[in-house]
Amino acid sequence: MSLLRSTSLMRHVTILSAAVVFAAGSASAQFAASASAPSAATPSAGESSSSTWELVANNAGSADGLPAAPAPEGAAAGQGGGYQSHSIWSHLTYEVGGGFNAPSTGSSKYITWGGQFNLGAGYRFNPHFSTLIEYQFMDDKIPGAIIAQSGATGGNDHIWSFTLAPVYELFPQRTNDIYVTGGGGFYRKLTNFTVLQSTQFCSYFYCGYGYAPQTVGHFSSNQGGWNIGGGFSHRMGGQYGDSKVKLFAEVRFLDVLSPAMTLAPSGLGVTSVGQYTKVIPVNFGVRW
Repeated sequence: MSLLRSTSLMRHVTILSAAVVFAAGSASAQFAASASAPSAATPSAGESSSSTWELVANNAGSADGLPAAPAPEGAAAGQGGGYQSHSIWSHLTYEVGGGFNAPSTGSSKYITWGGQFNLGAGYRFNPHFSTLIEYQFMDDKIPGAIIAQSGATGGNDHIWSFTLAPVYELFPQRTNDIYVTGGGGFYRKLTNFTVLQSTQFCSYFYCGYGYAPQTVGHFSSNQGGWNIGGGFSHRMGGQYGDSKVKLFAEVRFLDVLSPAMTLAPSGLGVTSVGQYTKVIPVNFGVRW
């Protein structure tokens, strides 16, 4: 009996030990599998490194991780000032204008009001400074006192010139600008005396007779002269405010260094004209 009990006890101990060993082995296997398998929510070391590299590569164009802003078209094209080009043709400048003349106080006895026009072309050295060669033609009336000396019934002064005229712009990049100008050169002054004479006029439909002034005497002089003045200009648009076309209005003081003359032009009466011819041209035009 005692032997049977011992045998039964040993059998139960052996079965219990086997069960404990099996349970421990199963639990160890499950723990190892759990530790080696990566979580679906947590990337592995290799996957984390790859994702970080892609994020850096995608945001390399901006310091704060945002896409780089595109450059404005005007900046990319180098526009905004109007004078970035280094081509000699882009520095050429031109002007066309016209207006009226007023006599200065000292010359009102020898010349009266009249009209004028001018053409110019030159080179722009930088946005502020340019130099033009100008041609100007002026047509002014002669005062009645001088006409009476000659015995004529009318008269005029024609003055044409070629001058060198520097121009300095104070605010060249703005829409509205102020500039100063001046210069000097060659002037030719031609004084004409006229009388009314009968003249035939013809058109497509008929011919007739009337009276028109005819030049009966003149004298001329060649000399130097100078001028100085300033003006206001307005830029005419442009996509980036860089247009080179400007409207301008200016006034100058002009001194033609003509000599004093006393003579009888072409058999007319003795006529005296004073020294110098000083006028104030007021000019309107376009420059580009």
